[in-house]
Formats: sequence, structure tokens, C-alpha cells
Amino acid sequence: MSKLPEDFYQKVYQLVKQIPTGKVTSYGAIAKALGSPQSARTVGYAMNASHKLNNVPAHRVVNRNGVLTGKHHFSGTHAMQQLLEAEGLVVIDDQIQDFDKHIWQPKNIDT
Repeated sequence: MSKLPEDFYQKVYQLVKQIPTGKVTSYGAIAKALGSPQSARTVGYAMNASHKLNNVPAHRVVNRNGVLTGKHHFSGTHAMQQLLEAEGLVVIDDQIQDFDKHIWQPKNIDT
């Protein structure tokens, strides 16, 4: 993995805070918007670490197919799903239904 700026996680969190209620985005879309398209896994690591922070809606970040791959990092068996459903999304078998209707594409930002 290439060396990323020290504040990469902070940039991830700033972007995730922009995801509107009822929308989701993917690890890869965040990485691409941050100018580091090969860093989707690092975005995942940032999301795993975000649970200690306030106001980072990590439940709105899923894989490129709308699957709740990070669900085991939430306290409670179905916490990620419950948070998404409270925002109006339908989740069946750990996958967001009508994913294309709910995807939010972040704009590229300067890194």
C-alpha cells in the first residue's frame, strides 16, 4: 500500500459527514473522491476506527454492491441495518434494496 497523508482518515470522516440522511456511498467512491482510488480498503479501516468518534455516520458506507460489509463493527447484532432502516432504506440479507436509488456519489475534493 502506498503511503497516504497522515490526515487521510480525517478527510474520510469529513466526506462521510456529508452523506445525506437516507443515502449511502461506497468505500471505493470515497477513496476516488479523495484522489486515492486504490485506497478503498484504507477507507474501510477509517470507518472501523470511526466508531470512537461522534457524528461520523459510518452506517452510510457500504461496499460497491450495497452490502453491509462493515456491520460487525457496530455494537449490536443488527445495529447498522437498524440505523439504515430508520433512515428509510430497506435491507434484506445484509444488502440494501434498490441500491441505485440510494447511492450518493461524493464530489472529488482536493487532498
